[in-house]
Amino acid sequence: MEGVAIIGAGQTPYGDFPGKGVKELFAEAYFEMLKSIDKGTEPQRIQTAYIGSLSAGSGFQLGQLAPLLMGHVGLPRATATRVENACASGGYALYNAAIAVASGKFDLVLAAGVEKMRDVSSSKGRYWLGVSGDTEYERLAGSTFAGIYALMAARYMHDYGLKREHLSMVAVKNHRNAVANPKAQFRREITLEQALKGAPVAHPFNVWDCSPTSDGAAAVLFCNAKIAKEFTDKPVYLKGFGAASDYLAIHDRDSITSLAATRKASAEAYSQAGISPREIDFAEVHDCFTIAEIMAYGDLGFCEPGQGFKLLEEGTTLPEGKLPVNVSGGLKAKGHPIGATGCGQACEIFKQLRGEAQEPGRQIKNARYALSHNVGGSGGTAAVFIYQRGDQ
Repeated sequence: MEGVAIIGAGQTPYGDFPGKGVKELFAEAYFEMLKSIDKGTEPQRIQTAYIGSLSAGSGFQLGQLAPLLMGHVGLPRATATRVENACASGGYALYNAAIAVASGKFDLVLAAGVEKMRDVSSSKGRYWLGVSGDTEYERLAGSTFAGIYALMAARYMHDYGLKREHLSMVAVKNHRNAVANPKAQFRREITLEQALKGAPVAHPFNVWDCSPTSDGAAAVLFCNAKIAKEFTDKPVYLKGFGAASDYLAIHDRDSITSLAATRKASAEAYSQAGISPREIDFAEVHDCFTIAEIMAYGDLGFCEPGQGFKLLEEGTTLPEGKLPVNVSGGLKAKGHPIGATGCGQACEIFKQLRGEAQEPGRQIKNARYALSHNVGGSGGTAAVFIYQRGDQ
């Protein structure tokens, strides 16, 4: 298997952009990605592209979305494939792109994601977010996306002693992190008292426990590691990657306080990278709801199962802690444009490992290894990636 490197990455700000369509958002991320390649490249060398998107926006024709977007940036003949895997669409675009390079068939492959969530009405938005679960047994039975994760949180509380305050600690941390991130949707701090008193959504969640709907795009250029130095003196190497699936409906699973797909995907990534969870210096994890981040701590091996809230109590996952998590603000505050989210995590890590997150308070110092974790829906799919700084 060939080595894989990232030589460029770019993303739009996340938020509400009524004046921009998916083509404009995609182009903005793509051209920022090209600009980040310090030695430059001929775009025509990009041989194939995988573009993640769940729903590109109200009334938008989803058929042939990928070639439409590639044509818009002047690459109509690059083989283009749309990838859909709910909230993990971007992560699976990364996964397919990594495999394409690792197989040796391609030297330059684009992974990207785009979403226009703010175009849809609240009723339509609830519908197509709801279908990220088992429609027949969950959505049509009256559950919501937030409701499914709320059941996980309630069970975690019952089994392990998680407190309502722990959920709010995730929200407070990630909003604080987003303040310094110019790409983040919500760049304002909240207090623990505010986070505890938000409007109810689904017990035990309130509005501060839930990631927003967002517009945005992200693009990452993968390269055969053997030629990476042709394009940049500071490549970021993809040392390990894994993806896995599980039952879609949570009533079919053995446990709802842990995601088997995350455990399997991360085990595959750690094995390929040849490192352990203890060697990860910082991580971007999938915090669509606050409980999702807490569960991820255990599933990714950062702590024992059911003990994720203790990392919050100890300050371990703060930017100044031993294992900073979601220094970007995470899905919770940076935003969650579904198709772009997984690629956006890779963009953050690319910038951090190259020492380019220069906004005050953002740069993680002396990091060697980083991890990103992208989940589809309530855990039906997951993708995990391990990155290494290029001067190692």
